[in-house]
Amino acid sequence: MKTSTVLDTFRHPSAFIPLLMSVAAFTILAAHVLIFGTGHEADEGTSAHLFQLLMVAQVPLVPYFALTSPQRSPDRVLLVLGAQLLAAAGALAPVAVLGL
Repeated sequence: MKTSTVLDTFRHPSAFIPLLMSVAAFTILAAHVLIFGTGHEADEGTSAHLFQLLMVAQVPLVPYFALTSPQRSPDRVLLVLGAQLLAAAGALAPVAVLGL
C-alpha cells in the first residue's frame, strides 16, 4: 500500500487552485502598482475587478476542499487550509498597507 505524502494532498485541484488564484491576484496587483502607481482613480479598472473576482471565487473552493478532502487526516487538511489562508492574506496585505 502506498503511503500518501503531504505533497499528494496539495495535488488535488481544490487544494492548489485557491493558492494559484491568490498568487494570480497578487501578481495582478503588483503589476498594476508597478505600471500605474498607487494613485486613486475615479473608477476601478480592470485590474481591480480581476483581483476582486479571483479573491471572491476562492470562497466556495476552500470549504469544498475541507469537506471533500480525499485524506481524512485533519493535520493535512489544516495544513492546506493554512497555506490557502496565508496566500489569501499575502494577496490582500498590499491592499491594506497601500490603501488601494
